[in-house]
Amino acid sequence: MKLLLKVLGYARNLWPYYTGIILFSIFMSLTALATPFLIKEATDLMVAALQVPQPDIMPVVWVAVAILFVDVLNTLFTNVGGYLGDIMSAKLKKQLSERYYEHLLKLPQSYYDQELTGTIINRLNRTIFEVTNFINMFANNFFQMLLTVVMVIVVVGIYSWELAVLLIVVYPLFMWLTALTSKKWQNWQNEKNLETDIASGRFAEVIAQIRVVKSFIQEQLEYRHFERHYQTTIDITHRQSRYWHDMDVLRRLVLNSIFFAMFAYLFAMTVQRHFTIGEMVLLVQLVNLSRMPIFSMSFLVDNTQKAIAGSRDFFNVMSLKPSVADKSHAAALTVPKGNVEFKGVSFGYNKDDHVIHHISFTADAGKKTALVGESGQGKTTITSLLMRLYDVQKGAITIDGTDISQVRQVSLREHIAVVFQDPALFSGTIYENIAYSNPHATMTDVENAAKAANAYDFIMKFDKGFESEIGERGLKLSGGQKQRIAIARAILKDAPILILDEATSSLDSKAEVQVQEALDYLMKGRTTIIIAHRLSTIAHVDKIVTIKNGRVDEVGSPSDLAKTDGIYSELLDLQLGTTEKAKKALEQYDIAS
Repeated sequence: MKLLLKVLGYARNLWPYYTGIILFSIFMSLTALATPFLIKEATDLMVAALQVPQPDIMPVVWVAVAILFVDVLNTLFTNVGGYLGDIMSAKLKKQLSERYYEHLLKLPQSYYDQELTGTIINRLNRTIFEVTNFINMFANNFFQMLLTVVMVIVVVGIYSWELAVLLIVVYPLFMWLTALTSKKWQNWQNEKNLETDIASGRFAEVIAQIRVVKSFIQEQLEYRHFERHYQTTIDITHRQSRYWHDMDVLRRLVLNSIFFAMFAYLFAMTVQRHFTIGEMVLLVQLVNLSRMPIFSMSFLVDNTQKAIAGSRDFFNVMSLKPSVADKSHAAALTVPKGNVEFKGVSFGYNKDDHVIHHISFTADAGKKTALVGESGQGKTTITSLLMRLYDVQKGAITIDGTDISQVRQVSLREHIAVVFQDPALFSGTIYENIAYSNPHATMTDVENAAKAANAYDFIMKFDKGFESEIGERGLKLSGGQKQRIAIARAILKDAPILILDEATSSLDSKAEVQVQEALDYLMKGRTTIIIAHRLSTIAHVDKIVTIKNGRVDEVGSPSDLAKTDGIYSELLDLQLGTTEKAKKALEQYDIAS
């Protein structure tokens, strides 16, 4: 229960709702408790009336009116309290979701490297739903029942301390018997949650890449993968439910025996005239009032267990500390020139296994620097370190002499624009995607950025122009169109440092020309770091840094490195050789035709 109380502590500002729920729960309990007293009164009146030849019926009628009045009050209190509980639950869900989402956004890139997107999403939905659903039920039902039980024990104690003791014993006894099954039940529940999260994570991944699934005809494979995890939850539920209900039978048999003793004692004492008929009816009703919460407690405990398991997942994520964090003295970064320098930088996603080793080079202000090397050599890692998606483990990265680890991350990234190989657009309009880098931009600013990115003409061919919806990840646009939207977004940001991560590698020749023109405009006057394999992208750069086995191999201009036997020279020979072969093949085709 500590975890659930901790959840409520996350939303202390909801105390007016907590207070209102408590007050109306008290009112509901009092009105629920009033009815047995009124029925006792009616019973005593009727017993007395049976002794009179012509009894007066009005006292009994007034008791019935009182019962109606109490019932109406109980109905009003129940619904007002229920309304407060619903609103409290909705607000709590909102606040927990916001806190969870806000925390996720602060977690480092390494967290997302290890988790499936769908798993993260499902964990948010499942844990917060289970927690808020439990609290809503507790506020609307269980809390009022618990108050009623306390009041019942007090009233029963006034008439019979023996019955009150039996009632007092029942609850801790039931909770103790339940606790015996609790740990094992929660372990099974954690296993089920894990299986559900894995299935949901894969589900989201498949939906996002449905073209790949269909092109390789693997629908059945993915379905079996999904079905297997959910079948595992059923298998676990068989064991979990059988164990729970076997234990519940034992718990209920113990309770049945105790309530048998209560009723036997109550009836015997009434026969011996220790209680009047009216008092017996009152006590029978009160015992039954206390009995209902006990027998519904299995449902309460079941939901409590799920909420505790859910809250544990919630707090496991919330307890994660960002590995990339601003220092207490971190200042805002200023970039008068944009000179970027890597000084002996080493880094590995696992601390004992470095991806890059002692990387040192300078990207001169306003110049174009290309990173060249085979796949997996650490080029993208280098740019990720520049953006501080990860922190370097050795060495330092400076911008105009300022170590980026000493400045605020927000101010660092404000000065860096990125165009990825995957344009990474969002659902929404073209305008929203371009303005994503500068939400305060005017329509004129967005249009000018689109024109500079060679995107304006194709945008205006859509019926709604800049207000056209592009679908999830921009699926309604071609590759070249998406890339030009991404370039327009970077142009609008107007940052002094630019990263191009293979921005033209997936385009056809015509689209590449259009995108390259936009990139040429974007790179003017900016410190640009380019990751590329195509010579057309890096032929006119000012400097090439070749990366081999995670280390700097060569540094120089394209003309200088073309004369060596290094990586760039090999790439140049390979691409030119491919071109010559293509020409010969074309000549042979022409002769044959």
